[in-house]
Amino acid sequence: MKDPVASYIDHTLLKSVCTSADIDRLCQEAVEIQFAAVCIPPYLVKRAVGNLKNTGVKTATVIGFPMGYSSVDSKITETREAIADGAEELDVVINIIALKNNEWEYLNDEMQKLLTLIHEKAKVIKVIVESGVLTRDELLRCCAEYGRMNIDFMKTSTGYADKGASVSDVQLMRKHLPSKIKIKASGGIRHYAFAAELIAAGAGRLGCSASLQILEEEKLTIPT
Repeated sequence: MKDPVASYIDHTLLKSVCTSADIDRLCQEAVEIQFAAVCIPPYLVKRAVGNLKNTGVKTATVIGFPMGYSSVDSKITETREAIADGAEELDVVINIIALKNNEWEYLNDEMQKLLTLIHEKAKVIKVIVESGVLTRDELLRCCAEYGRMNIDFMKTSTGYADKGASVSDVQLMRKHLPSKIKIKASGGIRHYAFAAELIAAGAGRLGCSASLQILEEEKLTIPT
């Protein structure tokens, strides 16, 4: 890997019981280590933005999280509020129910509206497809449909499904997405070895709540 693994990581805390003090600590860690971003609940975006001002660490948050089945209008409202609060990157969960019902017109309309709003504000969109609950054909269809859009990242998982990121899913996504679209792997990334495998498979970003453990393992793995 050309860059330290830390530069790939969105230092993540999305638990419903997290506190302001937890977010302060998360941001402090992110600044000290220079993670790519923190990924935190929309309710705490303003606080994170204040903590990260002029540090180079981005503030990311989630939209339609974690199930993805809220209405398009709800997701638009969430997105507008998050951007107004200072979020720079939006991790948006697609409507998995619509996907399972093969309602691609709905899914394309949903994402085009959100994509337009996010890019009008010069922000980054990461489209969460929850790859662990998809068939191979469904994941390929996601690559085809969202690959035609000008999204910034396709993201494997929320971390709340039964299965998170896998090397094989990242490899498939990298093979079938345009090179300009990056891949964020997330869900179940707790060890350095797995993180390194995902990066080698084509992930350009990792969503991790076990970031500090991963870096400790990296120190033990890579000779100084």
